[in-house]
Amino acid sequence: MLKDITIGQHYPTGSFLHKLDPRTKILTTFAIIAALFIGMNFLSYTILGGFIFICIYLSKIPMKFIIKGIKPLRIIIMITFLINIFMTPGNIIWGYGRLNITREGLYQGSFMAVRLIFLVMGTSLLTLTTTPIALTDGIERLLKPFKKIGVPAHELAMMMTIALRFIPTLLEETDKIMKAQIARGADFESGNIINRAKGLVPLLVPLFISAFRRADELAMAMEARCYRGGDLRTRMKQLSMSSKDFVSILIVGLLLATIISIRIMT
Repeated sequence: MLKDITIGQHYPTGSFLHKLDPRTKILTTFAIIAALFIGMNFLSYTILGGFIFICIYLSKIPMKFIIKGIKPLRIIIMITFLINIFMTPGNIIWGYGRLNITREGLYQGSFMAVRLIFLVMGTSLLTLTTTPIALTDGIERLLKPFKKIGVPAHELAMMMTIALRFIPTLLEETDKIMKAQIARGADFESGNIINRAKGLVPLLVPLFISAFRRADELAMAMEARCYRGGDLRTRMKQLSMSSKDFVSILIVGLLLATIISIRIMT
């Protein structure tokens, strides 16, 4: 399951989306997230779903790779679906004892499950089509106006990007530790929840040690390269928006306006 997590990974294809300015992709991602929470019917989600699938097609990332990123969340999606269909009051279409499935619950459960799937697919495209360095520069440039009120834009951008960058590394380290502990007789699957939680101790301790060691090595490497934060820092590649970026922002803005209009009219 660890190998199915795609958050923080970059999938280079040289597509249209890969060439967009990172600020454009960050802003459009937030707009899609807002549209997912504003839309409250399947018409809105049909439009959003079509837009997300078009973006996946333009990114040239294989659909199976996108779906692989949803697999780790299948239990959460299933639990969300079941809670909604059993806990939402309404017209009962099936019942057994105190468990009742309502028509409204079935609608709400399906709606919430689709929302989670689209949320993962839409946000995954940001990291899959943007390198960590470009993502850092984009976040820093977007937060730059807030530096006037004391917000450490560069430091926040650096921390967020390092966190995303080290997700695949820590997952790979976790997989190696699990295999080593299983070879030594550790059992992570049998028993009840309490026994499984206790079985994670031999996994968590070396994982934390490895994470702290990597953090120390990263700090020493940054100091050896005379890293001094964002003050007077120059960049080899300067960010610049082209007409493609402005057209993309306009399209996503129209999409968000359409979802808001549908919400108001229904």
